[in-house]
Amino acid sequence: MSGVRYGAAGSGLLALLLIVSPARARAQTGAPLSDDEADKLREAQDPGERIGVYLELMQVRLDRFENFRRQPAGPKYDNAAYLDDLLGEYIALNEELKNWIEYQYQHQGDMRSGLQKLLERGPRQLATLRGVKETPDSSASRYADSLHDAIDQLSDTLDGATQALADQQKKFGEMKREEKAAAQAAKDRAKEEKKRSKEEKKLRKRQGKSRVPGESDED
Repeated sequence: MSGVRYGAAGSGLLALLLIVSPARARAQTGAPLSDDEADKLREAQDPGERIGVYLELMQVRLDRFENFRRQPAGPKYDNAAYLDDLLGEYIALNEELKNWIEYQYQHQGDMRSGLQKLLERGPRQLATLRGVKETPDSSASRYADSLHDAIDQLSDTLDGATQALADQQKKFGEMKREEKAAAQAAKDRAKEEKKRSKEEKKLRKRQGKSRVPGESDED
């Protein structure tokens, strides 16, 4: 698949994929989700929080892959097919993660906290996948293509997340500075209004004292 670039100018039209309800998550991602996993996705509506959920789900698949891979091959089961399926689930979840980032980027969703988590944890997952490639087992030839795709897709996701985070830090940083400047301007206006009101009150008081006792405003 072609590389995803979430915000690069001149990179062409970004894929804008609407996020469907968690009830359809299984069909959309191609990865079977437990009820608890589907609930986590449904509840994580914050842009950054959902990135963290996808990372957790991806880690679960990667842990299962690593644990099963270390076990002796069972003659009654197709171990290689199971390992390949786990990588397929991992790739599908990673693709869904990219779609989420693209969608939120286009709709100005603040993903900074989630992107930071991705850039902290993602490289560790990438190192695990590369370690699998460097230490092939008896089933390696059966899942080699999926492993290659998993490495490429995660690398692509991390590249896009790096760029998206830089863009969002700049964008939301500027917005924060503008909000701070507006708040300061409002504070200054209130202070000036209070000062003017106080001066007017003093002026009225001085004018009252300058009147001759018994003097009337009438001719």
